[in-house]
Amino acid sequence: MGEGQSNGRRRPERRRRSAPAATPMIEQYLDIKSAHPDALLFYRMGDFYEMFFDDAVRAAAALDIALTRRGKHEGRDIPMCGVPVHNRDPYLERLIRAGFRVAICEQTEDPAEARKRGPKTVVAREVVRLVTPGTLVEDGLLEARSNNHLAAVARATGAWGAAWLDLSTGDFTVAAPSLDSLAPLLAQVAPGELLVSDALAKAPELAEWADGATALPAVRFDSAAAERRLREAWGVASLDAFGTFSRAEIAAAGALIDYLDITQKGRKARLSPPRRQADGAAMAIDAATRRNLELTRALDGGRRGSLLDAVDRTRTAGGGRLLAARLAAPLTDPAAIGARLDMVGFFVADAAARDAARAALAGCPDVSRALGRLCLGRGGPRDLAALREALARADALRRRLTEAAEGALAPPPDGVAAAASRLGAHDVLIERLTRALAPDLPPQARDGGFIAEGYAVALDEQRALRDESRRLIGALQSEYAARAGVSSLKIKHNNVLGYFVEVGAGHGDKLLADAALFIHRQTMAGAVRFSTVALAELADKIARAADRALALELELFDDLVGEAAARADDIAATADALAALDVAAAGAALAVERDYCRPEVDDGTDFRVEGGRHPVVEAAGGGAGAAESIDFVANDCALSPGARLWLLTGPNMAGKSTFLRQNALIAVLAQAGCWVPARACSLGAVDRLFSRVGAADDLARGRSTFMVEMVETAAILNRAGPRALVILDEIGRGTATFDGLSIAWATIEHLHAVNRCRALFATHYHELTGLAATLDDLACHTMRVREWKGEAVFLYEVAPGTADRSYGIHVARLAGLPPAVVERAETVLKTLESEEGGAASSRLSDDLPLFSAVRPKGGGTAPPEATDPALAELRATDADSLTPREALELVYRLKTLAGE
Repeated sequence: MGEGQSNGRRRPERRRRSAPAATPMIEQYLDIKSAHPDALLFYRMGDFYEMFFDDAVRAAAALDIALTRRGKHEGRDIPMCGVPVHNRDPYLERLIRAGFRVAICEQTEDPAEARKRGPKTVVAREVVRLVTPGTLVEDGLLEARSNNHLAAVARATGAWGAAWLDLSTGDFTVAAPSLDSLAPLLAQVAPGELLVSDALAKAPELAEWADGATALPAVRFDSAAAERRLREAWGVASLDAFGTFSRAEIAAAGALIDYLDITQKGRKARLSPPRRQADGAAMAIDAATRRNLELTRALDGGRRGSLLDAVDRTRTAGGGRLLAARLAAPLTDPAAIGARLDMVGFFVADAAARDAARAALAGCPDVSRALGRLCLGRGGPRDLAALREALARADALRRRLTEAAEGALAPPPDGVAAAASRLGAHDVLIERLTRALAPDLPPQARDGGFIAEGYAVALDEQRALRDESRRLIGALQSEYAARAGVSSLKIKHNNVLGYFVEVGAGHGDKLLADAALFIHRQTMAGAVRFSTVALAELADKIARAADRALALELELFDDLVGEAAARADDIAATADALAALDVAAAGAALAVERDYCRPEVDDGTDFRVEGGRHPVVEAAGGGAGAAESIDFVANDCALSPGARLWLLTGPNMAGKSTFLRQNALIAVLAQAGCWVPARACSLGAVDRLFSRVGAADDLARGRSTFMVEMVETAAILNRAGPRALVILDEIGRGTATFDGLSIAWATIEHLHAVNRCRALFATHYHELTGLAATLDDLACHTMRVREWKGEAVFLYEVAPGTADRSYGIHVARLAGLPPAVVERAETVLKTLESEEGGAASSRLSDDLPLFSAVRPKGGGTAPPEATDPALAELRATDADSLTPREALELVYRLKTLAGE
């Protein structure tokens, strides 16, 4: 039966006509399922979560588990599959990654209580949680060093609002992006789940996220209702204490709170008060640029090979997440950037403080996520132990930093001092958790045995009674063995019979003969089982003591969690401070290890790097394009008035793409607050970063490789401003030569005259170098190459000038093309070069800018004026009626008019 067939009102009528009534259990399942049609229903039955009907068919296929059957419904077999309760997380992870939502349906009463209502009564059940991609909190379902954001986007009064949170840590942020900033903001947040109203589900501005978005009724984005939800969530009469928010921001933030209430079924998460990210506070980096530069993920989707992987030296999961967040959203305020750089500088200069901090942080538990689970009611004893350990390390680190500050010649920077202060003092909670928790802890509180002996007298008494009763069982076994004359007699236990006496089948008659003591329970092929009155009484005593002991432990657990929750804000501040200090100390360790320098960031528009290196390529131990491990060749880059647009030529594999990327990555690192791989670096803060590097298609959306290239180029030309940094590699190579050259030519002119941004433009179109004569801020540079005994030797050095060859055939030989093909290519190339005699490029340079006479000073692509005689001649010409001779004559007339 499909999800759409679970209407509770229509089913009974169909059953009366065609099939027997559903069992009470199936009736209950269908009723619960009808309330959650869009989710797979994990229906708790004992030690398994079972799925039925279409849910079972889909889940079995996704999980590659057995699909069985359980009875019939409306004359058809009921498909069924299940997963064990105590090992559900791996299955949940696979289902969530496959795009499913899962409703967790638990038994909400003891089966024994249900049986009191009648033999066919079904145990009460209800959905206690909806598991969705953006609401995960379990360690087994999350990446330790990555945030998992639930985001929402809303529009109100013509403005956009966005909000995002990480349920596992409680971080909550809102923003009011402009239309141009919306896509880069979503790329920065990279939400695991995006909420939109059904009215916005098909908005073109959100087209890139349409496939994975969760559409909700528009009423859930009502800003008035959203404001009420936000006030209730933080128990305030007004949101003014948190800042001034637009209606769109409030609508988005309120939708998140509402969605948490739906998915968590009333359980309240600990969320930090909403923090506002001002529009323009972070460097805008669109999704294509992030993908091209591999900031936090490599092209294959993994972490290895990314910038984050190359520079991450953090010791804690929280520090790893903070570093990733900073690289995803580099700052644009030089003062804020400087404060981060000061913290790194402190740990660079003070090796003792750096080593002490990193030693204290090594192995520190993930306190943010442990606290999040405990406050949400999904934590266990091990989460309490994680709090104890992390807070103890925070106390030790605070003392070490205080000692370092007292012995230092200069006080630590404000950032370090503030973080040390936020580490707080948690002696009371640490001491209590140390006394309360046993050495070996189970994953779940329901497993018991996690409270230390001596912590609670009442619990110790129940445990003693339970354990003493177990010792009495042993004494009773010896007594019964002696009385029956059967030395192999054993007292055993299982979940069906409880405690019982068991003897081999050959000794059964001896116990049957003593009916006054032994009560026959079960005969099997190899054994006979009995009970006794004394054994039953003792078993009942053990069970009562064990139940009371577990109940007391659960009460103590709730009390410990309550105390931690009461201190949640202070613990969260400690977690944030640990992460900030981890990032600073790790950045210092990297700077010392790899000889990074402190960048200087200001409000200007210069971009100067001396001896810059590619952080990822250098970390991998190889030079640009090198097959073997060699020292990385450092290069300078100076973009400033008079040379803010570099045209870079040179052969393939000479390092052009590496040079382009390394300067973009240096800008990201610097504005994220990290030191950079260079001898010296100073730059005016970049407000937008654009990269068009590499080739990729998007066939699912009907885009060829060239179309993707043009779409990305269009985004750059339409959005880059004077404070942007643009890197462009091989624009126009995906189409015919003259088409591509024309596009590249016009793109350079537009970047120069209209965008007026800092840019690095790599190309194989050597004809473009002629633009340096007419574009004031264009400077030509090339990758140096030497020829030695007929072979090209790439030096990986950037130098002023232009390349005269591309050495493509040399690269083809290195790639392993058959010798015959390489030899034939060389012959063809010599013939073409001989026939053209070098005139082709110069002729093309003259012919392409047909309207150079009307080009504005400094170059550009401004349209020619209406009085231009060449344009007037063209407009008066009927192109379809021209003969070949007339067309040739027209070209010469146009050249004459253009010259005049």
